[in-house]
Amino acid sequence: MAKKDRRKVLGRGLSALLNDPQNDIHLIENTNANKLVGSIIELDIDKIEVNPYQPRTNFDEKSIKELADSIIALGIIQPITVRELDRNKYQLVSGERRFRASKSINLDTIPAYVRIANDQEILEMALIENIQRRDLDPIEIALSYQRLTDEINLTQIQLSERVGKERSTVANYMRLLKLDPIIQTGMRDGFLSMGHGRALINIEETEKQLEVYEKIISKSLSVRATETLVKNIKENVNELKPAKIQPKIFESAALDFGAYFNVKITVKGNEKEKGSIQIHFDSLKELSQILKKINLED
Repeated sequence: MAKKDRRKVLGRGLSALLNDPQNDIHLIENTNANKLVGSIIELDIDKIEVNPYQPRTNFDEKSIKELADSIIALGIIQPITVRELDRNKYQLVSGERRFRASKSINLDTIPAYVRIANDQEILEMALIENIQRRDLDPIEIALSYQRLTDEINLTQIQLSERVGKERSTVANYMRLLKLDPIIQTGMRDGFLSMGHGRALINIEETEKQLEVYEKIISKSLSVRATETLVKNIKENVNELKPAKIQPKIFESAALDFGAYFNVKITVKGNEKEKGSIQIHFDSLKELSQILKKINLED
């Protein structure tokens, strides 16, 4: 009886986790078609293929090694989840890190929970498992959300309910896909955060996006400094629109000074190469910080 109750708990569909009983996945138990469904069994690792819908594309080798060491010491505490594709052939639903770690130490078998799920459910489960257990990078999350909206025709409201996130959070992730591919790669490689990316989205011109991206990397700018830099760009562009086009050095100088002082800087000049630099501050405390940076105050 206890075993039967355990199967019921383990056999709940993804919708049970998402409070969506209309889409529950029902197990086929005690049938001649498939007696393994709903069971935890030892599977030959060579009979398991990876999940093609896995949203994670970068696996940290160091963390895999640490997990492998843990498996050597304690064994696999939580079984992976698979679905049966054909006789003696299975596909991962969740647990790819455990699967990779087990293969790295040449285990012959691995404990696996067998269930039934279609491609849509596989994609959903892979996404949910990764987000809830080990964070994907912002671009991987954004791409996964995009796949769910494109392939399963979910609205952002439906998607936010499925993944347990605010609609605004989902929208912010998906907006990251508007960034230049070079910047997206930088986010995936950890050179800048989602906060940096959200600031860069406000720059429409790709060339300027990349220019600020390079400054973030070269000057190790914080998110706040990046936001200030982007604000300066947008305000300076607006100020220059009615006037004649100024040499690019004025705009570049405003960006460099703004990044250094972390405040709005306005650089103006004329055709005779004369001009002025204006430093804007919002409080005496901010002024004091500026003075310290130029060594005018102890």
